[in-house]
Amino acid sequence: MQPAVMVPGLLAVALVAAALTAAARSYALRRQLLDQPGERRSHAVATPRGGGIAIVVSQLLAYLGVGALFPALAGTLVLFSAGLVMVAGIGWWDDHRPLPALPRLAVHVVAGLLLGALVWYWTGDAFRTAFSVVLAVSLINIWNFMDGIDGLAATQALLASVAYALLLPAPLAGLALVLAAGVLGFLPFNFPRARIFMGDVGSGALGYLLAGLAALGAGTGNAPWSVLLIPLAAFLVDAGLTLAGRVLRGERWMEAHTQHLYQRWVKSGRSHAMVTSCYALFGVAGIALVLVSARLPSPWSHVAAMAWGASGACLWWVLRNKVLR
Repeated sequence: MQPAVMVPGLLAVALVAAALTAAARSYALRRQLLDQPGERRSHAVATPRGGGIAIVVSQLLAYLGVGALFPALAGTLVLFSAGLVMVAGIGWWDDHRPLPALPRLAVHVVAGLLLGALVWYWTGDAFRTAFSVVLAVSLINIWNFMDGIDGLAATQALLASVAYALLLPAPLAGLALVLAAGVLGFLPFNFPRARIFMGDVGSGALGYLLAGLAALGAGTGNAPWSVLLIPLAAFLVDAGLTLAGRVLRGERWMEAHTQHLYQRWVKSGRSHAMVTSCYALFGVAGIALVLVSARLPSPWSHVAAMAWGASGACLWWVLRNKVLR
């Protein structure tokens, strides 16, 4: 796509997301859709939720435009959008009237299967198809688990989408930029001080969108699947190790808690802005590693990705023990 078309298009996506976030905040205040402070929460002031609907709508509108410009992509975008609507829809419902975990998970699995079907259509590869389904269901829930302080989920999604825009070929690079623009429109309302939270409608949608970029990106052959996980490493490590610890201790891992590193860090007295910025620095370093490791021959690219994951796990362990002391 030519810059003369792309730049105004991305600006429009950001402006639409910003306008819709402001509208979502007014709606949430009228409907009293507020996240109240509590023992299992990391904020101290009642805050409107559901602002992530703005990101979702901005992406769907952008897909209409992209599909009109590139008819060959229309079928892919329709199927991808169907999964996005399912994930965002169940999240929107949950933001208004909390649902049990099982119905939400069932919808997430169906959306993951849709993404898997799309990957199978484009690649015919069973491993990549299974990888796509597992990644989608995982990231939908991980982004929900990690959306607990101002700006954290949004900045990590922004950095990951920038990494994919730099790494992947067109048209996936363009879709990654569209996601970055949508998140940028929402971010001023959520960081450094949150005037609205994205809610389940936004956090689940971001997880699904990033899973789609990574899964479809793996099918292009531009980068190994392990390298495509590097931009997601901060959340994969924190959520994965925290949940593994809860399972090993026999705790109900699906219940709300404050045991993630970012939550313990905030409870130790650090500000939301400081913690989010530290996670962002890790994400920026990950982008640099992605650009280097993608050019390494196999198996060294896999080695670099595994080394980054191991480094993240070690850093998580050191910081967590320091916070607990």
